[in-house]
Amino acid sequence: MDTVTHLSPTVGVGAACDCLGVARDSFYRQRPVLGPSVGPLPEPPLAADRPASARALGPEERASVLAVLHAERFQDRSPAAVQATLLDEGQYFCSTRTMYRILEKEGEFSERRDQLVHPSYQRPELLATAPNQLWSWDITKLLGPAKWTYFYLYVILDVFSRYVTGWMVAHREAAELAKQFIEETVRKHQVPAGQLNIHADRGRVMTSKPVAFLMADLGVTQTHSRPYVSDDNPYSESQFRTVKYRPEFPDGFGCVQDSRAFCQQFFQWYNEDHRHSGIGLLTPGMVHFGEAPTVLAHRQVVLDAAYLAHPDRFVRQPPKPLPLPSEVWINKPVPTDPETKEDSH
Repeated sequence: MDTVTHLSPTVGVGAACDCLGVARDSFYRQRPVLGPSVGPLPEPPLAADRPASARALGPEERASVLAVLHAERFQDRSPAAVQATLLDEGQYFCSTRTMYRILEKEGEFSERRDQLVHPSYQRPELLATAPNQLWSWDITKLLGPAKWTYFYLYVILDVFSRYVTGWMVAHREAAELAKQFIEETVRKHQVPAGQLNIHADRGRVMTSKPVAFLMADLGVTQTHSRPYVSDDNPYSESQFRTVKYRPEFPDGFGCVQDSRAFCQQFFQWYNEDHRHSGIGLLTPGMVHFGEAPTVLAHRQVVLDAAYLAHPDRFVRQPPKPLPLPSEVWINKPVPTDPETKEDSH
């Protein structure tokens, strides 16, 4: 045991016990009786002081590997791809893991391949204070007579009045059809050039060149939602929900004529009879064609008469009809707090 005690600081307890045929458990049990080992244990050698492994690459070899990885043809390729290419060319410098170690030591341990950087899309902030200033358009599918067969409903909506300015049902979704549909709708409402902004999502048809060239020719501004952000086109989405949640909306249409007949009836009701909660329970037609002030004034006369007849039934104040919003936003800007702004400077 004393021999193990003297050897352990040099070669370690395990090696000393194995060399002398002594069980380590026995040594550790008797160690308190034998006393502490002779002298302090030596400090483990630093990494810089350790001898280099015979398998390690030399400085020249490491520089050669790094030069290969920095070569123009390998700048955007992973070490695994570099290794495979070199093997195909009959060359071998080192293992793939060693390539990673060399890059890590140089501070280049990151993605080397070319990566697509998506552009930063600006949040659309669009304002309408009157009809024919801001339109929103979109396309939705209507189920046909068989599974996986559809008809395509194109709808343009005035954001301020919620009036459907144009709609069309077609057999397919195509840029040329959209171009013709938008042009006819704009000309039908005689919107002056430079007044109208038409907003849509980033669908294939919405971002097509024929549609973009048409907008430029008509003097119409074109804006788009951010990718995968449905809230950037909320009015068209809400209008499609109203279409598909009507009690008479069928599970499927037998033919395109059936879908057009349904839409003819629906949009007549939507524009002329539907009291919309977002526009003071007026119909879109009333707002779009300037009838709202007259209708609201008439409602106020009726409410005034009701108040004069029974003022006790109105506890807080005389009744007023729901007002028509003076402005409608897509993504209204968030006001900044002046105090916070000053603190940030």
